[in-house]
Amino acid sequence: MTSIKIPKTHPRAESLKIREKLIEHFKEGVVASAGLIAHGSGEAFDYLLGEKTIAPALKAIEAAAAILLTAEKPVISVNGNTAALVAEEIVELAKITNAKIEVNLFYRTPEREIAIKKLLEKAGAKEVLGVGKRASAKIPELGSERRRVDPRGILIADVVLVPLEDGDRTEALVKMGKKVIAVDLNPLSRTAQKATITIVDNVARAIPKLIETTKNLKMQGLEKCRKILHSFNSKRNLAESINLIKERLSKAAKSVELSVETENFDF
Repeated sequence: MTSIKIPKTHPRAESLKIREKLIEHFKEGVVASAGLIAHGSGEAFDYLLGEKTIAPALKAIEAAAAILLTAEKPVISVNGNTAALVAEEIVELAKITNAKIEVNLFYRTPEREIAIKKLLEKAGAKEVLGVGKRASAKIPELGSERRRVDPRGILIADVVLVPLEDGDRTEALVKMGKKVIAVDLNPLSRTAQKATITIVDNVARAIPKLIETTKNLKMQGLEKCRKILHSFNSKRNLAESINLIKERLSKAAKSVELSVETENFDF
């Protein structure tokens, strides 16, 4: 439950609900204090997107669904913010794609690992990798706590979904030969630039849409998935996302300029 009552008529009601959910889980030890800051920076880009899922994101979601369904050993990597916002959805997506769920944290403590594991289990997860001694393997060329992975999960995965990721691990996973799906509101980030497929969207919108798309695509068969992946170009899709932001900024600037010409400002 949120600590304050948010009016349904508030123009940014959904955004405020997300903030309250993160604050709640911060108090419970799931979200790191840095996670609150990271969400704030992401919100800035969400404003630029119009706080909606744009067309290039829908294309990337379709490609992400296709690559998850064609993967042999898919893994969904979960950090505090992801667990706080879409725990139930992560569990559902894992079931649909036969993926493993693994906790992976930059600000890693035993307490946070356990708190996230319990939250995922409460959401229906039967197995959660990457907790405690299970994270006994290491990603080469990575110095942060992100390097610790489960030998049954991310280490041997061919496809890794990394919602709300930091760029160094994304780059390291790609160097290991893995296909990486990122969900990142900032199309200019290293994560977005280095991932195999980047969904430029809010994770709270993207994961439910990914579930829906995966369900539909699963009924159409693997050949359909392969066709989607063959025609998808990640760099071009990312450029489309950046161009849409540029167009929105240009329209906003023109709107402000027009108001300057038509309004009188008396102080």
